[in-house]
Amino acid sequence: MAYGTPERLEDVEAYYTHIRRGSAPTAELLEELVGRYRAVGGPTALNRITRAQAEGLERALARSGTPVRVCTGFKHVAPFIAEAVERMATAGVARAVGIVLAPHYSLRSIAEYVACSEEHRPPGLDLDIVPTWHDNPGLVAFLADRLDEALGTAGGDPHVVFTAHSVPAAVLERGDPYPAELRTTCQLIAARAGLDRWTFAYQSAGRTADPWLGPDIGEVIADLADRGEKSIVVQAIGFVADHLEILYDLDIEAREAAEARGIGFVRTAMPNAHPDFIAVLAEIAQSRLAVAPAGGKRKAGRTR
Repeated sequence: MAYGTPERLEDVEAYYTHIRRGSAPTAELLEELVGRYRAVGGPTALNRITRAQAEGLERALARSGTPVRVCTGFKHVAPFIAEAVERMATAGVARAVGIVLAPHYSLRSIAEYVACSEEHRPPGLDLDIVPTWHDNPGLVAFLADRLDEALGTAGGDPHVVFTAHSVPAAVLERGDPYPAELRTTCQLIAARAGLDRWTFAYQSAGRTADPWLGPDIGEVIADLADRGEKSIVVQAIGFVADHLEILYDLDIEAREAAEARGIGFVRTAMPNAHPDFIAVLAEIAQSRLAVAPAGGKRKAGRTR
């Protein structure tokens, strides 16, 4: 399961209306949103990347002796998560494992995917959704390797900035583990990569009257500049594919903010459909498939 993205500029309004739970963006906001897509060359490849990840996962599982079908469901574009669940039910699938392509649990992230899946799950389908995979050793190793590659191209002594999508601050009142999980991932990557200095920043906060978690990456860049840093390497640990929050929020906005203060800017490569990342997803899927359902014995029937 993944967020999804509009396929054409003409679809941007419907896409953001769906994100806003039926409230269409204003003409000014829509113009700005379309302008962001134009700035990165049009609608991003997120949907294609997600499908490539699913296809790669299916092949990896087959090679390892776990021949299962991998379906894709998007949160805000077709095929929607509900459609994927309904197709599985119609096909007679008895058990499914769900992986949200976001490693960290949040009430505004994985919890919403779970709720959507459960809303459309028929009684005969056992649906086991991975609640979090933020500390998976394979994921940590993969991200640390990508960080090492970026550090090798940055030169000098760059400061590392890890980022993740911000969420409304109100989730903290409900005990959301999101910030703690993000910090754990940062610490694990830093330890594996042997980092002496690193900072965490949120990015891509929504434009609402309510406060969102910070500090924002723009504030962090300004602070690093004031401290005399000359170069940064940014790693978006909360995302697993290139899309607007990466290609615009980081590659354009954050880069411009850094360069305006005389700071060199390098971003790590995203996982996308890299074979090593697909192997991480395969290990996660296999570990869940190996566990019997909550009701006891594994149910008979097809598995996806």
